[in-house]
Amino acid sequence: MKKSKFSLTQYKDERIVEIVKKTDHKTLAIWAIDCTERVLPYFEEKYPKDHRPRNAIKILQKWINTGVFSMAVIRRASLASHAAACEVEEDNAARSAAHAAGQAVATAHVPTHSIGAAIYSLQTIHRATNSDAAVAKERYWQFHHLLKLRKTGSNIVA
Repeated sequence: MKKSKFSLTQYKDERIVEIVKKTDHKTLAIWAIDCTERVLPYFEEKYPKDHRPRNAIKILQKWINTGVFSMAVIRRASLASHAAACEVEEDNAARSAAHAAGQAVATAHVPTHSIGAAIYSLQTIHRATNSDAAVAKERYWQFHHLLKLRKTGSNIVA
């Protein structure tokens, strides 16, 4: 079966971009974690000894819980997760999942990085399934989950 091409811009949903602009920082961080958590097993099952993407998520969760922000820690975690992605030998779901984690932790610095986590999560689904329907289903979940998080506020612990 021929592998279909995934375009990052193809899946950038303007509805989500507009909602993100109106959503508080910590809610976006929770959303980024939730999107990434759904695909991180694609990385962890192939590379169980590489904890860099999981560590990135833990660091973002710590920021959500404590409000303590260290740009050096956030940057190091993001770059480490992206490095883990680059070390994946082929362009596959594991690579995209690690990139999603790198984008997620960067949300602590810039809220719109949450969109990158969501899009890399979609790319993970695409590479794992090669199914436009699966990607559409995940995008639907992402959109409605963000709406739900906005309604309940950022007092949620992911």
